[in-house]
Amino acid sequence: MSKSITAFLPGKNTDYKNKFVKDLQDSGIVAEIINIENPIDSKTIEFIRTKTATDYILFLTLETSIELGQFSLERFISIAESIGIGMLYSDYYEISGNERKLHPVTDYQTGSIRDDFNFGPLLFISKAAMLEFSNRDYKYAGLYSLRLFISEKAGIMRIPEYLYSTVSLDFRKSGEKLFDYVNPQNREVQIEMERAASEHLKRIGAYLNPDFKEISLDEIDFPYEASVIIPVKNRVKTIGDAIESVLKQKTDFSFNLIVVDNYSTDGTTEIIKDFVNKNENVIHVIPAKKDLGIGGCWNEAVNHPKCGKFSIQLDSDDIYKDSSAIQKIVDVFRKEKCAMVIGSYTLTDFQLNEIPPGIIDHREWTPENGRNNALRINGLGAPRSYYTPVLRNIKIPNVSYGEDYAVCLAISRNYQIGRIYESLYYCRRWEENSDASLSIERQNINNAYKDRIRTIEIIARQKINSKRPK
Repeated sequence: MSKSITAFLPGKNTDYKNKFVKDLQDSGIVAEIINIENPIDSKTIEFIRTKTATDYILFLTLETSIELGQFSLERFISIAESIGIGMLYSDYYEISGNERKLHPVTDYQTGSIRDDFNFGPLLFISKAAMLEFSNRDYKYAGLYSLRLFISEKAGIMRIPEYLYSTVSLDFRKSGEKLFDYVNPQNREVQIEMERAASEHLKRIGAYLNPDFKEISLDEIDFPYEASVIIPVKNRVKTIGDAIESVLKQKTDFSFNLIVVDNYSTDGTTEIIKDFVNKNENVIHVIPAKKDLGIGGCWNEAVNHPKCGKFSIQLDSDDIYKDSSAIQKIVDVFRKEKCAMVIGSYTLTDFQLNEIPPGIIDHREWTPENGRNNALRINGLGAPRSYYTPVLRNIKIPNVSYGEDYAVCLAISRNYQIGRIYESLYYCRRWEENSDASLSIERQNINNAYKDRIRTIEIIARQKINSKRPK
C-alpha cells in the first residue's frame, strides 16, 4: 500500500506524541507528519488543505496519546476507497490508569450538527472532500465549519470498530458537562459556531427566515388562565418543596397545579395527596397507562379538562425563585402573543447554593435567528411554558429525554418564542438527578435521539422552504 496519508498533530510538545509518531513512521503508509498549533481555527484548516499532497489526511484534534490498533490505518483507507466517503471516524478505547474501557461513539446523521458531537480525537479525511471548501476567518469554528461542509458534499461515516486507544481527558460526570455550551465564558465561541451553523443550514435549504404565524390567545375558553405542570416519579425528597413554591405564587389570574404522578413507590404519592386535601387547585393525576415517560405525563396534563390556557413547567427537583414567576411568564404571553415562553434559571446544589456556571439564560437567542441556532445547541432553556392549544396539537413525544427539545423545535418552526432573561427558578443539581451520572452508552442513546429529532426537523424545514417561491 503506497504512502497515501499525511498526518497532522497539534502542539509543539512531543512528549505525548513519541510512540504515536513512531507508529505512524513504521506503518509504511504515512508520507509526512506535520505539527499544527490550533486544530480548530480557519488558518489551520486552510494550512492542512494546501499542505496535503496525499489522498488522505489523519487529523489528531487533541493533544492526547494515541495507540493505533492492528492495521487501523489500512482499515480507514480500505473503507474510504471502497465507498468514496469524505470523512471517517471510529469507536475507540479509553485508557484511565491501568484500565482500558470501551468508548463507542454515535453514528453521524443529518441532524448531527451540534458543535459538541463526539467523533473521538482522530479523524480520517479525504483530501478531495476539502478541495472546494471555502474557508472563513474563524478562530474557534474552523474545524466545525469544515465537517459541516464535508457532511454536505461527501458524507461522514462512523466505523463501529475500536481502531485506536486514547488517554481519558475529561473525568467529569455527565451531569457536570451538561452546561458547558451555555457558560458565559464561551460566548465568543458560541457566536462563531452559530454563524457556521447558519451558513450550513442555508446551503442545505433548511434555514428559516424570521416569518412567523400569528396566534390568537382567546380562541378557546379555559377553566384557568394557567396551569403549572409537574410530572413526578419517586421524588419524595423534593416534591413537597416544588408544590409549595407553586402555591406561593401571586397572580392577577386564576391558576392551578397539575401533578402527574407516574406510579411513585417511595412516599411521593402520599405527599401529593396531603396537598390535594388542603388545596382544591392541586390536581393529582395518576395516568391509566403505565408506559409513560415524562413526555407522556405532560400529554396527560395538557389534555386534562382542567388544564389552563398556558401550560407552565416545573420539574419535581426544582422550585420557583420567588412568588412572581408565573405572573411574569403570563405577562409575556399577553404582551407578545407568542406560542411559547422560555425563562431563565439558576443552577444550585440541593441546599440552593449557586454553582457554576450560575444563571442559565440562553442570551444567544435572537428573535431573528434563534430557531435556526436551536438546531445547533442541546436545549433552549427553562422554565418552558406553552400556549396550550398549540401544545395539544403538536403532541409531546412519550420519552423521558429530549421530549422538551423536540417540542421547542416543532413550535419554533412556525411560531415565535418569547424569552425572559431574568432567573425564574432554582434548578437543583444533586446525586438523584436523572442525568447526574450516565454511562457512555446511555449518553450515546440520548445524543442519538436528539440528533434524530434534529434530522426530522431539518427535513421538515427543507420541505417548508421547497414550497416557497424562490
